[in-house]
Amino acid sequence: MGYQDVYDSWTSDPEGFWMEQAQAIDWDQPPSKALFDRGDHLYEWFADGMVNTCWNAVDRHVEAGRGEQTAIIYDSPITHTKRWITYVELRNRVATLAGALRAKGVEKGDRVVIYMPMIPEALEAMLAAARLGAIHSVVFGGFASHELAVRIDDAKPKAIIAASCGMEPGRVVHYKPLLDGAIEAAAHKPDFCVIFQREQEVAELTPGRDVNWHGFQYGVEPADCVPVEGNHPAYILYTSGTTGQPKGVLRPTGGHLVALNWSMKNLYNVDPGDVFWAASDVGWVVGHSYICYAPLIHGNTTIVFEGKPVGTPDAGTFWRVISEHKVRSFFTAPTAFRAVRREDPNGDFIGKYDLSCLRAVYLAGERADPDTIQWAQDKLNVPVIDHWWQTETGWCIAGNPLGIEELPTKLGSPAKPMPGYDIRILDEAGHEVPAGTLGAIAIKLPLPPGTLPGLWNAEARFRKSYLEHFPGYYETGDAGMIDEDGYVYIMARTDDVINVAGHRLSTGGMEEVLASHPDVAECAVIGVSDQLKGQLPLGFLCLSSGVNRPHEEIVKECVKLVREQIGPVAAFKLACVVDRLPKTRSGKILRATMVKIADSEEFKTPATIDDPAILDEIRTALQGLGYAKA
Repeated sequence: MGYQDVYDSWTSDPEGFWMEQAQAIDWDQPPSKALFDRGDHLYEWFADGMVNTCWNAVDRHVEAGRGEQTAIIYDSPITHTKRWITYVELRNRVATLAGALRAKGVEKGDRVVIYMPMIPEALEAMLAAARLGAIHSVVFGGFASHELAVRIDDAKPKAIIAASCGMEPGRVVHYKPLLDGAIEAAAHKPDFCVIFQREQEVAELTPGRDVNWHGFQYGVEPADCVPVEGNHPAYILYTSGTTGQPKGVLRPTGGHLVALNWSMKNLYNVDPGDVFWAASDVGWVVGHSYICYAPLIHGNTTIVFEGKPVGTPDAGTFWRVISEHKVRSFFTAPTAFRAVRREDPNGDFIGKYDLSCLRAVYLAGERADPDTIQWAQDKLNVPVIDHWWQTETGWCIAGNPLGIEELPTKLGSPAKPMPGYDIRILDEAGHEVPAGTLGAIAIKLPLPPGTLPGLWNAEARFRKSYLEHFPGYYETGDAGMIDEDGYVYIMARTDDVINVAGHRLSTGGMEEVLASHPDVAECAVIGVSDQLKGQLPLGFLCLSSGVNRPHEEIVKECVKLVREQIGPVAAFKLACVVDRLPKTRSGKILRATMVKIADSEEFKTPATIDDPAILDEIRTALQGLGYAKA
């Protein structure tokens, strides 16, 4: 069966399609049907089945005789540490940790906040919560106390599991003082905190509240897996809301297991036993879905990497890990490749490693500009697959399903919708627009298994954020188009579509053109207010390493490029060279914040920002162009 056959089989019988995929999961009690319509555009999958995530991710592989297979490879160039953990070792470690949590009162439905760096213990904490039917909420390690406190007050955890510290190139991030500050600021107080002491920093425990990771597990009875309903939340993952208040995305257990398991072979084309690497962080949705859960559910070996694409120690660290651990499919963010390319434009480091094990590279998290994809294809000589999904969906909306059929690549497009996703392009009034026309990307309800059924304790906000604007659809918040061949193009966040003298233009389209300039390693385009035209595009250019030409020349050439390729209608005349762009820790460029700075509006520094000092550099650059007035 090719892609179209598979997609059509879902379209013609969604119930039958998903019930068939559900057979690959071990159920304590199989669901009676796939879809449960709760009315008023609310849906659930496999709601009356009984199942346990940890059993499916760990124990069943041990029971099937594959306990000696490596489950997790830990590779930390920052601490010069490598570890290999088999499935049987993982089962024993997780069962003991779960037993210790249970002995301190953690039960099905309780929340457990996890605040840890990229170490195997972070995955063990997630799996231990899942083993008990507890609902975990991972907060990115090193998040500021205030942001952690907001999440503690929203989730109301019985326990918090944290590490003493995290490691960044050249510095130690002290987690324990941040955790103490958050608990002090929060109205809700956890019953207890479990602290994993890293050898790089041993934190002082708070008497009566904190317990040592190893000490509190001593002598406890290992816990068995607790079956939960298919619609029971596996976890809450907070995503930044436009109001600055985090939104707690819910992930239902049954649909999560079915969808993630399906994606590993069909989308990422790996078989059980293959090594799969998602170079992300457990604090983000990619880390939940494709570092922790999907690879283990499918019986793969997953890599927990504590490092950066450059600087730990160099721009060849990705290639070393792939070569050394025989990675078959590799998943990262376009921003990571842009960082590597900026440091090593000729790909000299790539030639130093044997990458014959690598079958494909997958990019997601930000629009993958065609220039970056072409660079990666040329240097790596494997398919480089852009695919599109969101925290809310938990897995791919549109992509190229290499495990079914390799579709022809169209640069700038993540290819076609996955089964379960009926994608439509709508105008402001909710009417479908013709092929090739820019509009709001919406998905016809119901969404497929594994996607969010709602937000944690916030049904009204869920409706307002996703369902109200286009009744009967999920509003993605992204803008784009679908061409005559059914290929989807994600051009920008809806907020990043700018209106220049009545013309709706995608900043993503302009970024594509700018990125094609040989001296530009990375770029961003925002819309700034203009009295005459409403908005004008303004470009920020980061140059490749070793470029010594005058900046004015490069800016002039970039303006000319946009004029030639998009036309005078874009009114693109403003650009500046900057050293770096403000980003979240997961690599998303903070365009909305840059717009507020340019328009001299008040703004709140996003909690997810990697380095707040960059905002001052952006303000200075904008002032040089006559914006960001004090």
